[in-house]
Amino acid sequence: MTNQFSRRTLLQTSAAAGLLSTMGMPAWAAPKHGGRLRLGLAGANTSDTWDSRTHSDNYMINMGAGCVFETLTEVASDGSLRGELAESWEATPDAKVWTFNLRKGVKFHNGKSFGADDVIESMKMHVEEGAKSAAKPIVSSVDEMKKLSDTQVQFTLKSGSADFPYLVSDYHICIFPAGMIAEAISKGIGTGPYQVVSFEPGVRTLVKKFEDHYRADTVGYFAEVEAIAIADASARMNAMMTGQVDAVNRVDFKTVPLMKANPNVEIIEVTGNMHNVFPMLCKMEPFNNVHVRQALKHAVNRQEMVDKILLGHGAIGNDHPIGPANQYYAGNLPQIQYDPDKAKFHMNKAGLGNLKLDLHVSEGAFAGATDAGQLYSNSAAKCGITINVIQEPADGYWSNVWMKKPWCASYWSGRATEDWMFQTAYESGQPWNEAGWENERFQSLLKQGRSELDSAKRRDIYTEMQSLCSQEGGTIIPMYQNYLDAASTKLAHGPKVGNLWMLDNSRISKRWWFA
Repeated sequence: MTNQFSRRTLLQTSAAAGLLSTMGMPAWAAPKHGGRLRLGLAGANTSDTWDSRTHSDNYMINMGAGCVFETLTEVASDGSLRGELAESWEATPDAKVWTFNLRKGVKFHNGKSFGADDVIESMKMHVEEGAKSAAKPIVSSVDEMKKLSDTQVQFTLKSGSADFPYLVSDYHICIFPAGMIAEAISKGIGTGPYQVVSFEPGVRTLVKKFEDHYRADTVGYFAEVEAIAIADASARMNAMMTGQVDAVNRVDFKTVPLMKANPNVEIIEVTGNMHNVFPMLCKMEPFNNVHVRQALKHAVNRQEMVDKILLGHGAIGNDHPIGPANQYYAGNLPQIQYDPDKAKFHMNKAGLGNLKLDLHVSEGAFAGATDAGQLYSNSAAKCGITINVIQEPADGYWSNVWMKKPWCASYWSGRATEDWMFQTAYESGQPWNEAGWENERFQSLLKQGRSELDSAKRRDIYTEMQSLCSQEGGTIIPMYQNYLDAASTKLAHGPKVGNLWMLDNSRISKRWWFA
C-alpha cells in the first residue's frame, strides 16, 4: 500500500472538491508573487497561542497550519491527499505499520534543519501527561514511533488504519523543532511559507514570506499576510465591502445579495461536511435520559432553520456528523422529523409532563446561532418544552461555554474520513467529545471500522454508527451549512476550492495569489 492508493471516490466529485458557485475570479492563471493579503476573520480569541494542540477555530487554523506551520500530509483543494513535509508513504498490507519518507532540505524559520526527530517529538506532544489535544485520539492510536533515518519515520499502530495518512494532515499535528518546542510555541517557529512578524492574540497577526522555504516558488505567493480579528459579522462584511480586507470567512447569509451586487467582491460557496450542532452533555440531567434527547430531536423544525437561518445555503441534518461529501454517508437513513406528538410521547416516557431548559448560543458558535436558538425555542414550545435562549459573547465562547454548559450551540467543519470525524468528537474519553455520549455498541463499531479494510464492510459499520448517533446520540444536528466566504476580485486561485474547512481548507494564504 502506497500513497497512490485510491482516494474516496465521492471526494473527487464536484460536491466534495468544492466547485465554486457563480465564481468570476480568474482561475488557472499562472500564480504571481507579492502583495499583502489582508484577512478579516471570525474565530479569534485573546487566549490564542501558537500551540496547535489548542487550535479550535478558523483564525488560528488559518494562521497556524495555513501559514506558519506544516503537517506531514495535506488534503488538496480537489480532495486528494498529498504530501507536505512527507514526500511519500507506504504501509504493510494490514495498514498497521506506516513508513513516511520526509522531504530533504527543509528548514525551520530559525535555520534549524527539519528531520525525523522533529516529527517524533511533535507527535508525542499530543499524548504527554496533561496535554489537552484534539489530536490525542490520532496519536494515541500509535503504539511505537521509530526513527529509521533522518528522513524516514515508521509508525506502528495499535491496530490497522487505512485512514492514517489522512489523519496526520490534522491541523493540530503541526511539526515543531525538536528540543525547542516551548520556544517555537512562544515565537511561532515552524517550517511554513510564512514566518511571524507580530502576534497580538485575539487582535491581529502579521506574517511575512519565508524566503528559505523549500517550495518558495510554488507555495505562499504573498509577500505578507495580515489577519485581523473581526468577530462581529456586520463589521466583517462592511470591511469586505469597503475594501479594508481582501477576504473574509463566515459570510452573513443575509448580506449575500448586497455583496453579490458589489463588482469588487466575489462570493465563494462550497458544499462540504460543515454542520451546526446543539450538543447535550449526556452525563448531566436531564440529558442522561435518552427519551429527553429523542424528544428534543423531534422538537426542532430543521427545514425552517435551513430556510430562515441558512437562507437555503445548506441542507437539513439528521443528528449525525457524517456529511454528503464523505464516502460512507448514509443518506438513506430515516429522517428525523419535526413531530410535536412524538416529542410529547418521549417526554411521557421520560416521566416528564413538561421541560424547561437553558440553551447557550453565540454568533461565535456559528452565524445565525442566536436566531436558530429562538426558532428552536418556538418550535419546542408546541411540544411542551420551554427553551430559554441565553446569548453569550463570541470572545471566549469556546473556552467558557462550549463543553461547560449543559446545552449549547457548536459547529463542526467535518473531516475527510468517517473515522477521523467520529474519533475526534464521539470517541469515549477524548477531549473534544462534546456530548460525552456513551454507547457501548457505537464505541465497538468505531474500533472495528478503523481497522476494517473491506470497503463494503466499512460502509455497513459506518451506516450503523450514523443510525445509532441519529436515534440515540447527544447531538442535535439540524443542518449542514455550505461554506460561504467572500474575497476580492483581485485575488486568484486554482480551479477548485477545498471543502474541508472555510477559505480553501484554511489554506488561502498558501494557495491563492493576487491576479
